[in-house]
Amino acid sequence: MNIKRQTFKKTERLCSRKVITELFESGKTYSYSYYKILWLQLDPGKIPFPAQVAFSVPKKVFRLAVSRNIIKRRMREAYRKKKYILYKSLASDNVCIALIFIFRDTSIPTYQEIEKTMDVTINKLSSRISETIN
Repeated sequence: MNIKRQTFKKTERLCSRKVITELFESGKTYSYSYYKILWLQLDPGKIPFPAQVAFSVPKKVFRLAVSRNIIKRRMREAYRKKKYILYKSLASDNVCIALIFIFRDTSIPTYQEIEKTMDVTINKLSSRISETIN
């Protein structure tokens, strides 16, 4: 039985200030349900994975760090489980991207709600990226 581990490694996280700044200045925007997504195409040789991702929850809406951390933790977990869909799409197009998921709702959703919307969001994002590239 060949089960591939679903991990979220340090190198998959978007940490570069330079890339994040460029992402906010010239990245493409896509919104769906709970999320606003900023994404930017990168050179395929620059990063070891097809996508580098960051998650953000606004302090203006969720004053307590505990609330922000719960939402970010749930978003990361949902992404970790569904990222293979995005990776498959990016690999077929031979593209690398940097993206940020910005949470836009005003209440703390359950993990099941976040997972459902993350699945749909990633599917729509994959098709949108394919349309833009081709």
